[in-house]
Amino acid sequence: MRFGKSLQGAAAAVLFALTMAAPAGAGDIIEDWGTAKAPKPPALKSVTVSARDTALLVLDIQTNNCNAKRRPRCVDMVPRVEALLGKARAAGMPVVYALTGSGTREKVLKPVAPRDGEPHVQASVNKFHGTALEKILKDKGVKTVILVGTAAEGAVLGTATGAAARKFKVIVPVDGMASADPYAEQYTAIYLAKGPGTRRVTTLTRTGMIEIK
Repeated sequence: MRFGKSLQGAAAAVLFALTMAAPAGAGDIIEDWGTAKAPKPPALKSVTVSARDTALLVLDIQTNNCNAKRRPRCVDMVPRVEALLGKARAAGMPVVYALTGSGTREKVLKPVAPRDGEPHVQASVNKFHGTALEKILKDKGVKTVILVGTAAEGAVLGTATGAAARKFKVIVPVDGMASADPYAEQYTAIYLAKGPGTRRVTTLTRTGMIEIK
């Protein structure tokens, strides 16, 4: 019995020594922060959509969060969104606005402000959560949504994920989503292109690469 215990103790000692001698594995992401490399940019694709079953969602482009002090990249984005909005309206595409919890229609920047009859919802990040957005879209026969707005890592990412979970096809023009810095826009694009909940139904494009029929 003592002999068996001695063998067990020796084996445990050898295993411990081997473990201590083994090369260290990967650390956590904070330890490995400097070794992380961004993947290649996702491919952008030209898309043609039907105004009959597609809607343009305009997210949180308000004076309080889309301004030169807080998000100058958002201000630079507005003319591109305005041009896409004009194409959508001309084709008769449904346009739906989403506002922050404290937002109002009057706070939407004038170049992209809602018109009478264009509905809006209010929510924090995922504009489907706790709102009538899904019903509004389905009542209009919408199967595909085009998302523009700010912040990329907030309303755009959250709403795109919410749309994908509800079986909508998602189109995100990368020049129509803005944040305070390019990194947030970068990881939003990467997640939408590679995330398990979004990659199969999301198309990344640019506003000028969208044709509406």
